[in-house]
Formats: sequence, C-alpha cells, structure tokens
Amino acid sequence: MEIIHLILGKANPERMNGVNKVVYQLATQQAAAAKRVAVWGITKDLSVNYGKRNFTTLLFQAYDNPFKIDRELKKALLSKQDKETVFHLHGGWIPIYSSLTKFMTRHNIPYVLTPHGAYNSIAMERSNLKKKVYFKFFEKPLLQAAKRVHAIGESEVEGLSKIYPNDKSFLMPYGFDAEQLNGSKLDKETPFTIGFIGRLDIYTKGLDLTIDAFKSFQQTYPNSRLWIIGDSDDRPKLEAMIAEQQIENVTLWGAKFGEEKKELLGQMHAFVHASRNEGLPASVLEAANVGIPCIVTKATNVGSFITAYKAGVAIDNEDTLALSSAFEVLYRAWEDDRIQTIAKNAKRMVQEAFNWKNLVQEFDRLYK
Repeated sequence: MEIIHLILGKANPERMNGVNKVVYQLATQQAAAAKRVAVWGITKDLSVNYGKRNFTTLLFQAYDNPFKIDRELKKALLSKQDKETVFHLHGGWIPIYSSLTKFMTRHNIPYVLTPHGAYNSIAMERSNLKKKVYFKFFEKPLLQAAKRVHAIGESEVEGLSKIYPNDKSFLMPYGFDAEQLNGSKLDKETPFTIGFIGRLDIYTKGLDLTIDAFKSFQQTYPNSRLWIIGDSDDRPKLEAMIAEQQIENVTLWGAKFGEEKKELLGQMHAFVHASRNEGLPASVLEAANVGIPCIVTKATNVGSFITAYKAGVAIDNEDTLALSSAFEVLYRAWEDDRIQTIAKNAKRMVQEAFNWKNLVQEFDRLYK
C-alpha cells in the first residue's frame, strides 16, 4: 500500500504552521518504518526551500481561484487510479479539497481526512450562515465520500457529529518527534516566566484570556514575565491590548525558529495554551518534551494527557480565573522545588503517549 499525504504547503517543519509540522513528522516516521509514503503539496511557491527528507515530495501549483486544480495534479492523481494507494488529506474548510475530492470520487480514488481541529465543537458553534451554506454544498460531499475521518480529540468528534452524524470517526492523537534537547533550566536566578509559542490568532489561541489571566496573576507576583513567541496580522491588536491594560513584563518576541526558539523555550518555567479551538498543538508537546510544565484548555485535546501524567494543569475553556489560578499552582511548585517532578512527568508524557513508532502502526488501521 502507498500512502500519499495531500496538504497545503510543503510539509516544512521550520514553519509556524502546525499541520505542516505534523505531516512532516508522520511521513518521516512512516518512511522510517519502511512504508511507501510521499507528500504532495499545493503551494503558490514551487521552489524547493526545505531540507533533505526520507520521503518523496511533489509540489503542485496553487491558484488565486481557490477551487482550481492544477492540471499536473490531475495527471498525478490519475496515475494512481486502480492502484493500492490511499490519499490522506490534511485540513478542513479548504476549497481546493472540495474540487479534488469530487475529481477523486469520480475516478474511484480513495481518501481519508484529518481535519486538524477544523471540526472542533467550539469552532462549529461559531459557524455563521456563510459557513453553513459552504458546508452544505462543499464540505458535506467531501465528508460523505471520505472513507474515514481521523479525529485527534473528543472535541473534534463532538463537533463533527453535530453537523454530520456519522460512523467514520477514527479517534487517535498525533505522535511527536521527541528529539533529545537540553531541558528547561527552571532556575530561580531569573523571574518566573510563562511562555506561549504559536500563531498570534487572538481568539482561537485564547491570547486575550492569557493576557487577562496574567494581569491578575501579576498583581500578586509582580516580577513574573509573559513571553509570547509568534506573529500574524493580529500582533498590533495584541500590542494595543497589552498597552491599554498597562500590563508590565510582557514580551512579544515575534516569530522565532531553530536554535533561537529553543533558547527562549529553555528559559520558560511554564507554558500556556489557552485555546478556544484547536487540533493538537505541537508547541505544547515541544514544551513538554524539554520538561516545561504546561497549562492547557480542554480544546487543545491535550488536557486529558496533562492530567493523567501530572504534567501541568488542564482547565475548562474560556475560564480566566482558572487560568490565573493555574499560573499560581505552577509558581508555587517552582518556589517549593516541586516543579522538577512535574517537568519529568511532562517529558514522560511525550515519550509514552505520543510515541510515533507506536502510532505509525495505528495509522495503518486508519488506512485499511
């Protein structure tokens, strides 16, 4: 059986896009396990600006018309017709996928879908009329033709069942490439530092909640710091929120990659991801992998693991008071020298619950 991952982008792990990181890691691990695997990326930039990899990557042109399929992509799809090939699509609410899956269905080319949080229950609650119309004519036919829909958390199963009752859901988390990195210092020589890494989507990532909770927390612990790493068009709005509330010791570092990001990550004492809507945030696993206790909402789909492994604090969605209290829980653990135990638990969580080598075999069940 050949597995072809179809995505928007190039599966470049050095980008902020979490879907690209996950697809890169999944394809890498499948290839290492001697699976026949490739990544097909749809992108406006066809240049090969990524490093060496152990799987084949083909790039196809994206157009201003989001529904238009590249002629070369059609040819490539037809070359896989009547062969033992399964296509694995990544993402939801993507217009080109509507066109592609109609083409694939006409030619009996099977596919499975991982929405990556697109059908999260909170995301669906925010659906407006335009989105509902889009769902009826474009997203629903895509789901009907899919062989399986891979959900990475209960919130996504619930969200999908509200708009499309089905028996196609396949619940399984992603894995994580737990490379050996220097652990977080967790020292007392620097002020207690809470960090966030990701796209600066204020609503989706709950950055407004994080700012409000930190303001409350800082009234008791004025020397504490909040570091926000990432970028987007929301940055000026976020800066204005911080200035308006006159919150001190908040640093917006912008987007950081590679060694620069690792250096900042290693100086954090706690990591926060207060998302309202999420797939499974790789940045939380990156933080846990270096031994940083994590504070997450249920929407991240990591909360149950954080609780089971005692790797931090899991809270309900949109609960600023609980978020501020979680900051204090980890502050006191740091102050009382108990935080090292939580740090070890965080590392163990990544190594056990998100072990790619085990999960790669589970993905075979998804495809079969």
